[in-house]
Amino acid sequence: MSWQIPTQVEQDIIAGKAKYQTFQTGNGGQSILPVPPNSYAVIFGYDFSPAGGGITQDAIPSANPFLTPNQLRFFETQQISFYTGTDFYPFIHHVNSTSIIWYDSTQNQSVLNSSIDTTPIARQVYITSTNDVTITHGLILNATRVTENAIPVTSRTPGTLTYGGSAIANQTQTDYGPAGTPLQFMQPSPKDFADFGFGLLPGNADGQAFATPDLTNGLKPASLQLKDIGGITFMDAAAANYYLCLHYALYNKTISEQRG
Repeated sequence: MSWQIPTQVEQDIIAGKAKYQTFQTGNGGQSILPVPPNSYAVIFGYDFSPAGGGITQDAIPSANPFLTPNQLRFFETQQISFYTGTDFYPFIHHVNSTSIIWYDSTQNQSVLNSSIDTTPIARQVYITSTNDVTITHGLILNATRVTENAIPVTSRTPGTLTYGGSAIANQTQTDYGPAGTPLQFMQPSPKDFADFGFGLLPGNADGQAFATPDLTNGLKPASLQLKDIGGITFMDAAAANYYLCLHYALYNKTISEQRG
């Protein structure tokens, strides 16, 4: 996927009503895009280089041919989110791992070598903010299954077209984040949850899947994981860290009031 400048935004930049800007961040998990007073930003795309470059993991294929060890798997699900002070936009990326099998003559066995594919990912977005924008990046290892239920037939889950009435067990609660106070992702929807007959909503119910900070079960800064598995050498390696480049237009608020 690629991004492009929205037509109206591009016209505003050409006309001098807005200024094209970039914001480059990375390494640590928390950044803030400053938006000057009496202005607003329209973020319309980003380029994301995932964390985990230069890290490899060897395994014996015959012992575990399909699973990647956890220290590498931590980098396979990475989340970026934006908070504008009024709205929250989470984006979860599954990051590919690549594997090759080679023969170790000293051990007389084949070895599976896995690594993270850190090819940059381009994404189109449309996020507006008059406030500074808080940007959070982290790794996700666990999405804990809590409950499964058969979905009943309702006006929103009709039979045949959906899982409504199929009697097939569906995951209806998944916990992301710290034990005891995780974000509890509820499906099919927390809205009118009583329609499904699954009982009461938990205290931290949400209709979107995203992780909240926690070193084990939720978001973990990539730099800390790099330090845990490779010490300062990995933490300080540019190739191992994530990078994010935002593309946005900066408007003067008085100009936006003149737009019709």
